[in-house]
Amino acid sequence: MPPRLVLASQSPRRRELLEQLGLALEVRPAFADEAVLPGEGARAYATRVAHEKARAVSRDAAAGHEVVLGADTVVVLRGEVLGKPRDREEARHMLRLLSGSRHEVLTAVCVRRNAAALGVELDALVETAVRFAPLSGAAIDWYVSTGEPLDKAGAYAIQGAGGAFVLDVQGSVSNVVGLPLAETVDLLRRAGFPLPFDAPEGP
Repeated sequence: MPPRLVLASQSPRRRELLEQLGLALEVRPAFADEAVLPGEGARAYATRVAHEKARAVSRDAAAGHEVVLGADTVVVLRGEVLGKPRDREEARHMLRLLSGSRHEVLTAVCVRRNAAALGVELDALVETAVRFAPLSGAAIDWYVSTGEPLDKAGAYAIQGAGGAFVLDVQGSVSNVVGLPLAETVDLLRRAGFPLPFDAPEGP
């Protein structure tokens, strides 16, 4: 029996990205401590949270029937981590900071599999540079009024209306959405998870 893929996230965007690859999965949201620790850099923070999510959801599957995927995405502007805004005013503040600037989107992915003969915990950290157009106060107010920024790291969604503000992307676009697909596929493959496009060709 092939292992079951478990997504340790309530993000509909991550689920959609995985389902686009033809992967069947179970969503089992994880609740990790997402407060930045004193002196913790953005890369260390994202990696820690991704691991905590995967570990919180991973069960002792002696036969290796679960592969758990945890991920965390952060927006970094001049060294400052911009998480999900707490309210509309904080969303406006973040968008004012991003206006006319280049920032980085970091996603850490952790894939964990427990088994009697195979126990693995793999991770990857992917960085994408994004450049925003200058935003007027009216544009920011309109975008915040849509509600889209309120549950997004950095207060925008590149796959939604927020994509209208993006001038340039250098690196993985799916990383900005919330899950770097090429790197995630590599982790799943290394963890022994069967991928539909890796099926052997017939005679």
